[in-house]
Amino acid sequence: MNIIKLNAINSTNDYLKSLSSSQYLENFTVVSAENQTAGKGQMGAKWSVEPGKNLTFSVLVRDLIIDVSELFYLNAAVAVSIIQALESFHIGQLSIKWPNDILAGSKKISGILIENSLKNNGEVFSVIGIGLNVNQIAFGDLAKATSLALLTGRECDKGAIMKAIVENLKRNVAALLHKETGLIWNKYHNLLFKKDVPMPFEKNGTRFMGIIKEVSKTGSLIVQLEDNSIASYGIKEVQLLY
Repeated sequence: MNIIKLNAINSTNDYLKSLSSSQYLENFTVVSAENQTAGKGQMGAKWSVEPGKNLTFSVLVRDLIIDVSELFYLNAAVAVSIIQALESFHIGQLSIKWPNDILAGSKKISGILIENSLKNNGEVFSVIGIGLNVNQIAFGDLAKATSLALLTGRECDKGAIMKAIVENLKRNVAALLHKETGLIWNKYHNLLFKKDVPMPFEKNGTRFMGIIKEVSKTGSLIVQLEDNSIASYGIKEVQLLY
């Protein structure tokens, strides 16, 4: 595994994108940083962590040929890979809050940001950013955040956890390459937070009840409303209230 370790960087995603544009990098090259000063989440949200305590790293996935309309399969594969890795360390009550936050119980433990570029030959060139709360134990006013240390009561080996995530990712990306998407897709849906459970949502300041039924291949959330109609919501279009 080719790992580039940095002490501090603005964003591991930005660093890896810049590096890959100037030189050849092998598939699954990893850039990790002890301190990420301008980490990014979905739709430009900021990802901020205590330096040295957590995992902030990016993984290059290249040579992936997949239909553009099915790109969300990669999101599903990454989320499933993180949970499979954490399960191997006996972390329980894990779920995926759409589109790809990882929860332990009802608290966020990990976030994912995938930035894709498409090549003329149909190849998808992806930089996968992963933030995982490992040994941080205080989160200030972030009441819905937790860490592996808080869950297990001990300090955890960041390197071993990162290696496990990347190894699971390699296996799941290989499945995508061979069009074996069924197991990943089923696992993603089985882990989907609050699936088939009535819960409140909010859109444009208006609250309503609904039931999450599934996620479409393009990443939209499919929700059954109180009148039994079915609605589809894009990323950041609706908020889950829990």
